[in-house]
Amino acid sequence: MNDQPHERREPDGLTRRRLVAGTAAAIGLAMLRRSAFPQTGPAPPPSRPLGGTATVLGARAPQEKLQRIVFGTMHGMSLTPLQDLHGIITPSDLHYERHHAGVPAIDPHEYKLLIHGMVDRPTVFDLEALKRFPAVSRFHFLECSGNGSSGYTDVRPDQSPQVVDGLTSTSEWTGVSLSTLLREVGVHPRATWFLAEGGDAALMARSIPIAKAWDDAMIAYGQNGEALRPEQGYPARLLLPGWEGNTNVKWIRRLEFADRPFMTRDETSKYTDPLPNGTARMFSFVMDAKSIITSPAYPAAVTGHGWWDVTGLAWSGRGRISRVDVSTDGGTRWSPAVLEQPVLPKCHTRFTFPWKWDGAEALLMSRATDETGYVQPTLAELRRVRGLGTNYHFNNMRAWRVRRDGSVLFGLEG
Repeated sequence: MNDQPHERREPDGLTRRRLVAGTAAAIGLAMLRRSAFPQTGPAPPPSRPLGGTATVLGARAPQEKLQRIVFGTMHGMSLTPLQDLHGIITPSDLHYERHHAGVPAIDPHEYKLLIHGMVDRPTVFDLEALKRFPAVSRFHFLECSGNGSSGYTDVRPDQSPQVVDGLTSTSEWTGVSLSTLLREVGVHPRATWFLAEGGDAALMARSIPIAKAWDDAMIAYGQNGEALRPEQGYPARLLLPGWEGNTNVKWIRRLEFADRPFMTRDETSKYTDPLPNGTARMFSFVMDAKSIITSPAYPAAVTGHGWWDVTGLAWSGRGRISRVDVSTDGGTRWSPAVLEQPVLPKCHTRFTFPWKWDGAEALLMSRATDETGYVQPTLAELRRVRGLGTNYHFNNMRAWRVRRDGSVLFGLEG
């Protein structure tokens, strides 16, 4: 005979004892959370007055004062506030811009793209014709080839991630694959290069190997679900994923195919890397693997001892980021960071690393590795092979010095 007291069963097999135990556990968890995260202010009011009405155009909350930093005018640029963003996508109005003769005003109804040279059928496409081809959408970063110069030649402590590396952004780009247009016009087998010319007052032009056109190039007319912004090349631009920003010619108006590079003004007087041995490297298209910690970083501060989330961005023009390591002691010891999904090729990748600060001075650094095995170099390594005369491709590691008072400064490696 069973001497155990009879337990009354509730619906779905729940016993009174289990119900009491579960309730006690929930109360305990709530008390633990309250002790771990104490409430410092009054409870929110039970109700609020009616809010504003719907609008034809959304806006950020007034407390979110995000903006680009602008340098120059006609030959201007604006920098993305990397330290203020979440995830990997850059809002279109915060995407960095760089132009050589101002932003042209182009009527989309008058827009034309000429494809000619070594082709069977020279053709002029208008915007509607481009949109009739099958569309593709991809997430890719863009980066000015001069991005990061202040972290290489003019290292100052009062620089934010925006000032150091704000000439890079990621968007979803929509358009027509350039390979589709190549088939449409019948590019000759002997054509090995093409000229991409923009519709701005500078007639920005670059020579591009045709292999890139057959790979992943596109004529983009959409960005983050809408038409390109004017400063991003409206109504259409060339997009060469992973390649230096100036080759992604905006306001694209002409593609001419040939069997040799065109040696334009923009690729001879500019966008050529002088080397310490007196030579120079030309057509250094690909942006190498790179990373930057965006928090903690100047001008923010670490406000108390304990656990902090070190986070930042990594990217590579050669493919996916496969690993990011973080050091808190200036590169003596390294630990792997977590790569947040999605990890896409030729796209910004968000990384995070848990760090417990004990109040001692620290030097935070990140080191990216891409799927080809390429490892982001130190500042000393990059200076040794490039010298101090270069103006482009600054992908050396960045460092942030956390002082004992919690302030954070941009600094040299340890």
